This record gives sequence, structure tokens and C-alpha cells, in this order.
Amino acid sequence: MSQGYGLLLAAFVFGYLLGSIPFGLVLTRLAGMGDVRKIGSGNIGATNVLRTGNKKLAVATLLLDAFKGTVAVLVAHHFFGLEAGLAAGFGAFLGHLFPVWLGFKGGKGVATYLGLLLAICWQAALAFAVVWLAAAFAFRYSSLAALLGVVAAPLAALYFSLPMVTVLLAVMSLIVFSKHHANIKRLLAGTESRIGSKG
Repeated sequence: MSQGYGLLLAAFVFGYLLGSIPFGLVLTRLAGMGDVRKIGSGNIGATNVLRTGNKKLAVATLLLDAFKGTVAVLVAHHFFGLEAGLAAGFGAFLGHLFPVWLGFKGGKGVATYLGLLLAICWQAALAFAVVWLAAAFAFRYSSLAALLGVVAAPLAALYFSLPMVTVLLAVMSLIVFSKHHANIKRLLAGTESRIGSKG
């Protein structure tokens, strides 16, 4: 049993280190745009990178941040099984939120959340994507779309009778909500930035 816990811990650490790579910051600096944390929301995620006006960088950030979660789950699952895959995915998610390289101040985890969904439960990933796209198109608020998406994902996992996945996603969704507390206040006040806005 202790060996099992050791493998889960190793998978978690692997996922954390992978998830803590701040691609939004790295890409904007390589592109000569300085520190993305000094504009907009100060976040290192794709939505804030989009505020630089460079759509290609924003898309690249989104894909790479999602890829962190996907790779963490698939690699750990392949070598050590489902539980290790879930541990690595959770580690990648927390790594993105609290990267050791940036003083534990990272992104809000939405792209990495989606990336690990793709590896853990494609049905939940599909539910997330459909809800996100519908909400983003209707309201043009990335934060609102993300919050609705992370509500849909664990419900989809629950519908398909995946208890471990449902519990993990529910915990992660609560964390996403906590990381979006400022966005929620702005949404209620009507001052939240819309998708595509700069500044």
C-alpha cells in the first residue's frame, strides 16, 4: 500500500512540475511583448494573452496549457494506471494555478482543466466545450463561460457513472470558482471585460 501511495505521489509531482510551466509568460516574452502579468488581469492564461492583441500567441498559450493536463494524465495512466493518471492530472492543474517558478502565483486553471478532461473523460470534455462555446458566444464573457463549463463537466462525469472522476472534477471546479472570485464580483457589477477586449 505504501508503494501505491508512493507512486501516486510521484505521479502528482510529475504532473505538478509539468503544469507549472508558465507558457503564457514564456511565449509573450519570447515574442518581445514583455511580462503579460503587467497587463489586463495580470493573469498568465490565454484570455489575458489575447489582450496583447496577438491572437496566435493566445491560441498557442491555450493549447500548450491544455496540453500540460493531457500529457500528465496520459503518461501517468499509461505507466501506473488510472489513479496515477488522476493524481498527475490534479498535480498539473495545481501546478498551473500555483507554479513554484512564479512564487506560486499562476493562472486560473481552465485550459489545463480542459486538457486533463480530454484524457480522463471525453464526454465531460465535450460537455465543457459545448457549454463554454455557447456561453462565450451568447455573453462574450470568458470567465462566465469557464464557470458554466466547469459546472457541466462533473455533471457529465456523474451521468456516465464515473465516481472517482466526478469527485476529482467537482473539487477542481470549486477551486476554479475560488480563483474566479474577482471575476464573479465584476460579472455581478457589470464591469467584467468581454472576450477580445484589451487593457
